[in-house]
Parts: sequence; C-alpha cells; structure tokens
Amino acid sequence: MPEKINKIHEEAKIAFEAADTLQKLDEIRIKYLGKNGLFTDLMKNLASLDPSEKPAYGKAVNDAKKDIEQAFQDKKSKFEGQELFNLVKSGQLDITLPGKSFPRGKKHPITQVMDEMVSIFERLGFSVAEGPDIETEYFNFEALNIPPYHPSRDMWSTLWLEDGLLLRTHTSPVQIRVMKKQKPPLAVIAPGRVYRRDADVTHSPVFHQLEGLLVDTDIKFSDLKGVLTLFLHAVFGRDKKVRFRPSYFPFTEPSCEVDVECVMCEGDGCGVCKQSGWLEILGAGIIDPNVLKNVNYDPEKYSGFAFGVGIERIAMLKHGIGDIRLFFENDIRFLRQF
Repeated sequence: MPEKINKIHEEAKIAFEAADTLQKLDEIRIKYLGKNGLFTDLMKNLASLDPSEKPAYGKAVNDAKKDIEQAFQDKKSKFEGQELFNLVKSGQLDITLPGKSFPRGKKHPITQVMDEMVSIFERLGFSVAEGPDIETEYFNFEALNIPPYHPSRDMWSTLWLEDGLLLRTHTSPVQIRVMKKQKPPLAVIAPGRVYRRDADVTHSPVFHQLEGLLVDTDIKFSDLKGVLTLFLHAVFGRDKKVRFRPSYFPFTEPSCEVDVECVMCEGDGCGVCKQSGWLEILGAGIIDPNVLKNVNYDPEKYSGFAFGVGIERIAMLKHGIGDIRLFFENDIRFLRQF
C-alpha cells in the first residue's frame, strides 16, 4: 500500500511540473486532489485496513497530499506571475497608475455617542435592554401612570398608528416590559429610537434616547444624584458642575431636571445657555408607586429611580453642533468629521 501512495505522489508532482497552461494545471488538480480524485480513493482504503495499520497509512496519505497541494500552488503562482509579466510587457497593464482607494466606513456620530453612554452605565452595573419601536398605548402611557384623560399626554406629541398602536415616544416602555419579566434588584438602560411629531433645528421626528432605571430595597434620591453626577462627569469632565432642579413627570415623584455647567461658555453665560450658564441635560426622579404597582412590585418593599436623556442633545453639546438635522441629512462632508 505505501508503494501505491508513493507512485501516485510522484506521478502528481511530475504532472504538475509538466503542465503548460492554467487550464491543464486545474485538470491535473481535479484528477489528484478533487472530490473524486486519486487521493480521495486512497483514503477510502482505510476502512479495509487492520486498526493497527490505520494511523501510519492515514499519515502517509495526508503528508503526500499536503506536498502535492503545495506543488500545485507553486506552479499556479508561476503561471500567474508570468501572466502579469506578459500584461505589463505588452502594455495592457500600467503598474505605474495609482491604486484604487477603498476608504473604511465609520460609526455615525449618534452611534458613537450612544456607545460611549452605554459603556459608562455598563461600568456602573447597568445592563442593556431593547424593545419594539411600535408600541401599545398601555406600555407607552398607561403603565407609566399616564391615563387616557391625563393632560400630560400632550407632552409627547404622539404619532398614532391604526388599532391603538403608536410609534413609541420614549424608551420607557422597555423599562415596563423588563420589570414585568424580572424581579428586583435590577439596573437597566434602554437606548434606542423614539418618535414625536416635532421638527426644527433642535427637534426631529425621529431621534434617540437612553432611559434607565434602578429598583431595589431602600433606594433614595441621593442614589439617583450619585449615579447621574458620575455619568455627567464621565461625559463632560469632572470639572463641570451639576445641579438638580424640581420638575414634574407623571411616572416619577419627586421629579427633577438635571443641568450641567454650559460647555460652551464655562458657565459665564452665552446664547447657547441663554445667559444662564447652565444647560438642561436630562429628566429623572424616584419611580412613582403607581408604576411599581402596575408591574406587580410592592411599593412598600421596593423603591427605585428612573432617568431619560436625549442622545442627540449630548452629541450636539459635545461637538458644538447647532442643528439636529445635520445628523440625518447624510452629508458625507459633515459625517467625515467624526
């Protein structure tokens, strides 16, 4: 049997060396190395051998096959090199021409900022959750303590669809879906697209939010302040001052707006911050007990906080961009800057 292997091995090497065209070379390759080639037939003989003979036989076949494959590649490279030489010599190929450039794609600036924000919260122990863009009225409003008759619904400029469905106006419905499936303790952020009937230099019908919540026993407003202060310092720098102002949201009580020292004027007052020295960044608060009841959490046992921040808002401030529409016009001259 080893003699048969050696014979086929030598025949193949001689045949490859004698091939004078690429087509002939490929025909020889198929004869010896193809799916139904001679080396495949040699491996089929393994089944008829004594178990003690199989390892040595298999190794001999594989070694011969590897050598033949290398011989094929060497001969093929010679043909290809000669073909290139002939093209250059005949003037059909000008190797002095500059090569074609294939620029690498990059992440959109919104995606870059979103990834940075997600990374910060992941380091703080939050996990990422996602949900559908088309939502029900229950998850988008009612479960968040916003009943049909409540005037706060006007805050969201909702885009309604048929059969009571809507394009989600915030990513808070993801929080409801998570809480209905999981029991505390939990810390979750929900980044994603949201939709509202609004459009000007600072608002878009489609934009992105990152909302989050933390639920456990004995969660206080001081925990909320600590987490959000760490987040804003990580985004804008530890030298930036942060302040919390009382506000109203139907799903949190107490609620607050969170401001950061103006990144444009360093707090001195400018047109961007309307001479106040502060920029409104996000809304937050302690989760309303009614929301906890809606997801079957005991408000006497559990408490938590929630927050929401516009990703375009952060990106515009970080990069000094004055018109939100630039993010969605797909002007490559603008996007290349990031």
